[in-house]
Amino acid sequence: MIMAGKKRSSGFTLIELMIVVVIIGILAALAIPRFMIAAAKSKQSEAKELLKQIYSMQRAYFMENETYTLNGVTASAAAPAAFDQIGVEIMNSARYTYSMVSDVNTFTCTATADIDEDPTIDTWTINNNGLLVNPIDDATM
Repeated sequence: MIMAGKKRSSGFTLIELMIVVVIIGILAALAIPRFMIAAAKSKQSEAKELLKQIYSMQRAYFMENETYTLNGVTASAAAPAAFDQIGVEIMNSARYTYSMVSDVNTFTCTATADIDEDPTIDTWTINNNGLLVNPIDDATM
């Protein structure tokens, strides 16, 4: 007597596929916000590095001339040569706008940009003491 054996089917069931899709969705929901924060923080490096350069060049200018310079001057990708007097040029790809306020003995340079396309504007400042602060951090808001 010949018995007909059960035919075994191969492949995934619909339930198994749905479980995989749910797991991928959960992983994406966790990873995308962290990626966005990391991308915003990497954009902030432009402001930090350029403000440090501005500080160094303003100090050098002060040592030679016994005064700070560029009061009321704003530099950006649209006006890259605005800080030429102290030897700082803004790159064409700059995201931030840099505004200088100075008098004889002090200066403050502020960098502002919308780095993640929301209403919060990322703001960095440096002063004549070299104090670099981020009063409005758009990367974490």
